[in-house]
Amino acid sequence: MKKWFISLMALVLIALPLSACTQNKVQKIRVAEVTRSIFYAPLYVAISKGFFKDEGLDVELTTAFGGDKTMTALLSGGADVALVGSETSIYVEAQGSKDPVINFAQLTQTDGTFLVARKKTDSFDWDDLRGSTFLGQRKGGMPQMAGEFVLKKHGIDPQTDLNLIQNIDFANIANAFASGTGDYVQLFEPTASIFEKEGKGHIVASFGTESGLIPYTTFMSKESFIKKNGDSVQKFTNAIQKAQSWVEKHSAKEIADAITEHFEDTDPSLIETVVSRYKEQDSFAKDPILDEKEWENLQNIMNEAGELPKHIDHSKLVNTQFAEKAPK
Repeated sequence: MKKWFISLMALVLIALPLSACTQNKVQKIRVAEVTRSIFYAPLYVAISKGFFKDEGLDVELTTAFGGDKTMTALLSGGADVALVGSETSIYVEAQGSKDPVINFAQLTQTDGTFLVARKKTDSFDWDDLRGSTFLGQRKGGMPQMAGEFVLKKHGIDPQTDLNLIQNIDFANIANAFASGTGDYVQLFEPTASIFEKEGKGHIVASFGTESGLIPYTTFMSKESFIKKNGDSVQKFTNAIQKAQSWVEKHSAKEIADAITEHFEDTDPSLIETVVSRYKEQDSFAKDPILDEKEWENLQNIMNEAGELPKHIDHSKLVNTQFAEKAPK
């Protein structure tokens, strides 16, 4: 009996440190996303397919509903990682932050909005917008800047060639158009496809296709967090790379099925339609590397819109070492 008890205690003593080690391997990462969007499909795939869990991470995802709120959560310590447009890191740096916000993994690489017309047309031309009333996005945000960049690319001055409306809150833009305001509107999915399905509007062009590759949405953290938690940042980036590779190799239907749990109030067939549209225009980055060319394109667009506070070198606010090490 005594020998059995001693053997049992020995097993318990061995198991305790093993259990402690297992528990220590799991680290919680608090992620604040700017909004809940099918545009961020690879993130939800990483969660639903267990890629974060495989890396020993417990990801807590919250939706901040706005770039300013997302960045506030990150800067105040309410989040460890923010998923938001890279322009926000430039705005923070321009204000003289002592703890810079560093972009370490790119998720989307094009604008995610579409041009929706009230009237259906079989032969859309950008010149059709001249003299029209255009419902744009919030001034200073990436959708608005990319939208204006595309308009200027087609020889249209947003300030003089259209009746540009930008004083409507992001959450109410779609409702304003649906109630009769504007001839054209710049909308995200799935709203654009819903409007088309319901006959409220018609998708005539993609701002993502027209604006080129840009770091539209990236994962970022404060420099201090990255220095203290480099191993966890690497694991996080590994999971994102796995999800990006998975998304690239699977069909829109398979991706839609994988992320449906994150969009319980959205018709699965609509999710598939939106995923297919984003896949076709390469909106989902194939790897997390935010390269210098994309970074410069971002700043060119900001500068064109008059929103670039100062030019910032790629090396100052972008860290690609984690993305480069992530196994494909």
